[in-house]
Order: sequence, then C-alpha cells, then structure tokens
Amino acid sequence: MSPAATLAAATAGPGFLSPTGVEIAFVLVAVATLGAALITVTTKQLVHAALWLVVALGGIAVEYLLLTAEFIAWVQVLIYVGSVVVLLLFGLMLTKAPIGRSPDADSGNRWVALAVAVAAAASLVWVVVDAFRTTWIDLDGPSQGSTKVSGEFLFQHWVLPFEALSVLLLAALVGAIVLSRKSDPAADGSEDKERQR
Repeated sequence: MSPAATLAAATAGPGFLSPTGVEIAFVLVAVATLGAALITVTTKQLVHAALWLVVALGGIAVEYLLLTAEFIAWVQVLIYVGSVVVLLLFGLMLTKAPIGRSPDADSGNRWVALAVAVAAAASLVWVVVDAFRTTWIDLDGPSQGSTKVSGEFLFQHWVLPFEALSVLLLAALVGAIVLSRKSDPAADGSEDKERQR
C-alpha cells in the first residue's frame, strides 16, 4: 500500500482502531451494565438484586441514548426502571421476603443455569446476526429512534404484546397481594377463641 493510500485511509474517518468518544463511552457503559446484570443474578439478597437490576436497566437506557434513540431510552426508564422494578420491590415487600441474605435463594443449579444462559445468548446472537445481516439503515431518512418512527412501528406490529405485558404485570401485582393476605392458621385459631369468649 502506498503512503498516499495509507494517509487517505487514515483520514477517511474513524475506524475500528480509532474509536470515537461515543464508541468508548458505549463500551464502558456496556461493561458496567454487564457487571450489574451479573451481580443481579448472583447475589443472595433479593432487595439488592432488585436494586442492581435498576442499575442494569439504567445502563441499557444510557446505551439507547448513545445510539441516538431517545424515545426508546425514555421508555426504558419510565416502563422498566420506573414500573417493573417498582412492581418487583412492591411484590417483595408484600410477600415479606427476607431483607438480609437468603441462603435458600441458591438452588445449587448454577452450572445448569449458566449453560442455559450461554445457550440462550448464543441462540439470540445467531438469530439477530442472521436476521439483520443484509439490513442497511438509511441515515438520510428519519432517525430510527425518533418518536415518529418508533410510534408507527409500535402501533402497527407490537400492540398485542404490549397489552399482554400489561395484563401480566397486573396479574403479578394481584398475585403478590393474594400471597400477602394469606392468613396464618395459628392466628386464625386464636381469633376464633377470642370470638368464643
């Protein structure tokens, strides 16, 4: 390769060996998000797991912001961080989950869970790469993460799954309330004795 061609290739734009600040920030946030996700699934304290899940989901929202998908980032914050995690914490409080370390939180199937997680991740990566191998994004058109494009795609193709998710979250909330209101048989017996007196 001639020196002129090397200089032209170097000044053409950032490449793999010369990342931009946004790309460096993306990698750093991705590493922090992965660390938070690992702590979420390995900690033995349920409340800590829910709080580390907030960090992981917040990191994903930052990744969306770095990809200039502002609408999706705010949906991530409002729905997942603001609703799903609050629902999880609410369910933990209602079911009187232990606040400290829970020795029964570890079932002893870590290696099976790890194998399933690796297989699921490999399958997901393979499916995504295979599906979008020849897909090109039109950078001159409307931004892919804009409210207009996301809203049109959401209400054309994903209305039913979002409605099903809302019903699932409602069922989880009702289930937590039912579990928290189960009465203790010993307490019921003492109440009956008090009534008989």
